[in-house]
Amino acid sequence: MHQNLAARLDNIAPFHVMELMKMAAELEKQGRHLIHMGIGEPDFTAPQAVIDAAAKAMAAGRLQYTSALGLPALRTAISQHYRDVFDLDVPASRIIVTAGASAALLLACAALVEPGRAVLMPDPCYPCNRHFVAAFEGRAKLIASGPDHRFQLTEEIVRQQWDERSSGVLLASPSNPTGTSIEHEELGKIVAAVKELGGFSIVDEIYQGLTYDGEPFSALSLDEDVVVINSFSKYFNMTGWRLGWLVVPERIVPALEKLAQNLFICPSSIAQYAALACFEPATIAIYEERKAEFKRRRDYIVPALRELGFGIPVMPDGAFYVYADCSKFTDNADTFAKQVLNEAGVVIVPGLDFGPATATSYVRLSYANSLENLQEAVTRLKKFLADR
Repeated sequence: MHQNLAARLDNIAPFHVMELMKMAAELEKQGRHLIHMGIGEPDFTAPQAVIDAAAKAMAAGRLQYTSALGLPALRTAISQHYRDVFDLDVPASRIIVTAGASAALLLACAALVEPGRAVLMPDPCYPCNRHFVAAFEGRAKLIASGPDHRFQLTEEIVRQQWDERSSGVLLASPSNPTGTSIEHEELGKIVAAVKELGGFSIVDEIYQGLTYDGEPFSALSLDEDVVVINSFSKYFNMTGWRLGWLVVPERIVPALEKLAQNLFICPSSIAQYAALACFEPATIAIYEERKAEFKRRRDYIVPALRELGFGIPVMPDGAFYVYADCSKFTDNADTFAKQVLNEAGVVIVPGLDFGPATATSYVRLSYANSLENLQEAVTRLKKFLADR
């Protein structure tokens, strides 16, 4: 019997980064030595205290389902983290622990996105964000947002682009792929404008712990109606543990709980018990040392790439990405990234995944690799460009 697939799949594009990773893996099987600057994953893994906490939980048999909202102790620890880092009073009752930030975004979109309604987001942006909207039959309205606006939306842009089909915005600060944040005052204006227009604001803050310039802040300081997404993957170095959280207005917690119960049952109990150790002072000290190392890498790689001729019009102030204009070297960033992979042995990714506005002219480079490897990558890129 021929089985037709659901039409909504037509709105989900392939994840080209993953295809490039397959190509890289094949080259490595052939014995090639590659330097990875592609996938957005910390090269640091969970600190020993986190691993020990997981082992202790398993040995004690703490393997049952937890509440769909997450372990009460973990929700309380996250609440205290907001108090310690941002001086914000975010009650644990507003915090929902999820199976990664992806699950948090799915829950937020399930609760807020109406079929056929538009959600505004910048172009470039993380591709899965628009696909989360599409999964619930909403429409991601990508708005070209260049370096003049730090590759982000502004209040003016939101007001210009808002129409009768618009229902909200989905922002990321700092952003993947650009590593740029929305400045505090501008984000406040956006949130206020969207609220005035009757919409919702979802702010992805999964890289918020990795901000290098200025004092960190959370969108939760702007308005209690903002929905904030966060994760244990990036700052806390727990990518494969699949654990995140979202903060929502108190009044919609029951709706999110109902969705979480039906869609996910609960996050991994082992990962949750492990995450409790993330907030111990000694563990936070390790994370802060690693953050300083990411900054050191950024401060090396950005000037080095500029010297090679890449255009980096905005200094990335967070995450671990550089979004670089490669139009000096090519009119096809996808082809260029494949040439860099095959000829230089350096894995970078084209702008293709992140939206049409920069698809052919930009590449993303991750500096989640050792400084020694970054230096070798620059040496290889220099030779590759000189030989063209």
